[in-house]
Amino acid sequence: MDNDFIRMDFKTVREMLKRIFAITFTAAVLACTASPRAQKPVDGIPNIKPDEQQSLVTKEVVSLLESYNYKKPKLNDSISSIIFDRYLKALDPSRYYFLESDIKEFESNRNSLDDDFRIGDLSAPFYIFNVYLKRYNERIDYSISQIKNKYDFNQNDTYVYDREKLPWAKSTSELNDIWKKRVKYELINLKIAGTEEAKNIENLTKRYTNLKSQAAKFNNQDVFQILMDSFTEAIDPHTNYFNPRNAEAFNQEMSRSLEGIGAVLQSENEITKIASVMPGGPAFKSKKLNAGDKIIAVAQGVDGEFEDIVGWRIDNAVSKIKGPKGTTVRLKVIPVGQELSSKPQIITLVREKIILADQSAKKVVKTVENDGKPYKIGVIKIPAFYADFKAANAGDPNYKSTTRDVRLLIDTLKNLDKVDAIVVDLRANGGGSLNEAIELSGLFIGKGPVVQVKDYRNSVKVYKDEDSAITWDGPLGVMIDRLSASASEIFAGAIQDYGRGVVMGTQSYGKGTVQSSIDLNSLMNSGMLQKLAALFKKNEAAKTESKNSPTVTIVDKNGIPQLGQINLTMAKFYRVSGNSTQHKGVIPDINFPSIYPLDKIGEDTEPSALPFDVVNPSTYTTVYDLNAIKANLIKLHEKRMAKSLDYKILKEDIAEGKKRENETSVTLNEVKLKAERDALETKSLARLNQVRAEKGLAPIKKGEKTPKQDAFDFIEDESMNIMVDFMKQTESLKLSKNTSKSAPLNK
Repeated sequence: MDNDFIRMDFKTVREMLKRIFAITFTAAVLACTASPRAQKPVDGIPNIKPDEQQSLVTKEVVSLLESYNYKKPKLNDSISSIIFDRYLKALDPSRYYFLESDIKEFESNRNSLDDDFRIGDLSAPFYIFNVYLKRYNERIDYSISQIKNKYDFNQNDTYVYDREKLPWAKSTSELNDIWKKRVKYELINLKIAGTEEAKNIENLTKRYTNLKSQAAKFNNQDVFQILMDSFTEAIDPHTNYFNPRNAEAFNQEMSRSLEGIGAVLQSENEITKIASVMPGGPAFKSKKLNAGDKIIAVAQGVDGEFEDIVGWRIDNAVSKIKGPKGTTVRLKVIPVGQELSSKPQIITLVREKIILADQSAKKVVKTVENDGKPYKIGVIKIPAFYADFKAANAGDPNYKSTTRDVRLLIDTLKNLDKVDAIVVDLRANGGGSLNEAIELSGLFIGKGPVVQVKDYRNSVKVYKDEDSAITWDGPLGVMIDRLSASASEIFAGAIQDYGRGVVMGTQSYGKGTVQSSIDLNSLMNSGMLQKLAALFKKNEAAKTESKNSPTVTIVDKNGIPQLGQINLTMAKFYRVSGNSTQHKGVIPDINFPSIYPLDKIGEDTEPSALPFDVVNPSTYTTVYDLNAIKANLIKLHEKRMAKSLDYKILKEDIAEGKKRENETSVTLNEVKLKAERDALETKSLARLNQVRAEKGLAPIKKGEKTPKQDAFDFIEDESMNIMVDFMKQTESLKLSKNTSKSAPLNK
């Protein structure tokens, strides 16, 4: 789930953090220049080692967690043991790589990670990773050697693909047996797909060779990220450290914008290729770049030297191609369809700010016929609660945000599309900016409290929407599912508590915590930054991030090493009713069966999650008492479901999925495996045609392309029916699009 951020009174906290950081920095720098516990080299691989700044970051994260995390945990042997188990699981979740002897060797570190982290000693977890990398390469090499073997696909053996609950392999020969079966399973899959044996061998060899090539590109930034994930999530699920690259990606996700050429890149066979071109960006405007083009070299500015990027990691290549708006980048490009030996074209582009439109709020108008009357419903899909904080803080009056986008969409739905009702679709919306959830709520309820926040000092503050103008006061629905979390739950909970609309779907995720985003470099003053730059300037990795070296130090344009960002859980939020959404989430007014397993996904499945609790309710006035109406809506919904074939099939599919969840193995008998898959395909086709027949549509024959039709469509269609019922029953409440007011765009 995405973290939630609110412009809270954390300014004082940040100043305290700066002072603490300043006091500890000198000692920290001196300490990180000392040699950590000697890391035993692992034969056969380029050993990956932590750098000095990662040592520094680890110590500071320990201090931040113990002092300012909402739990105020004390890092001890118990937490060390949890980190240890999480780290091993992150590396080898299905126990395909490590041997039992490896695990026994690692056990000496189980209760010492807490002590190591306090002094910034990362030698033990990096050693564990290097052993993992060695085992990984051994498994890939062995698999490649087994691909050309002659296999008997008529044997009744099985492949156990999920070994999480099984013991670690005791010997290399035991692992060999596991991987031989894995290779056999992949060959059977390719054979059933209908390709020739020689082609199957070629394709599988390429697949494993590519896996080995990608593993060779692991560096210390990757290892440190995995380790820190294991560390912070042992404290609570939503306190996260992001290395510099991941921090940049996270902040771009929050702002729904980036600066670059406007192209999505991918790596294929060691080559950086253009996967797609974003409409409106520099690449699109140039009319010189197309999907499938290969980028083989990059140069900065109009006269910078070209750097060859063939064989680079995709993130390293992307970092060279992206850059601040207004700057120039030159690309050597092999057009799609041409060989690498062809003469490359040189394309010059000026980078711009790119708005990620595909990830922003969108609208669609649905028309539902009921009793001979058409009802128009505007559906606004919101993928996240986003805001371009950087642009807002810079005073940009047109900065991008969820509320601004939705307000414009509502104006269009109301004045041009003339809709009768609006549904806000928050399914799979993992949260984002809590401020946006507050302001978005204000578009529908006007002035009033939206959420309460209790910080790590147990101080409770009520956050209100201060604008009395309402953008839409007509019939309103909200759609949620198990993946709707945090800020989504605040919005849905506010609409429910105020009696402003009807909430439809399944129980939400249950994330009721608030994070503060802390750029670790921002905790240091300019003098400290210069000392840090001077300390690391001799580090070869700090000179360039372009090399595929196991040790990579990320620096900014001034040569200052970047420390990354921590999103620290410092508060919990509560609905205006006083209930936390933690663990329990939002229970919809009209309930659907959950497509996602409730026992596998959700805050209540996280062992380190904070508990549910309550605070005093806010002083607020409900808009309408919808209890009687909601009871009628439930009756009408259940009446339709009793006759619905879609609903029956949905419940059967959920039951079937739950049954398959417990499966951990698959047959390696070709005839049996094909028969199982054919049976599933036949059953799926029969169900599809059963639904089509009920709707008066022609049946689909086996092998024909099947139209998109799934449970999500059915849930959306039934939600529209519920909204029509809601409109018809709320006419007496005079909820009408004709009386809604437009708030000013600069609210």
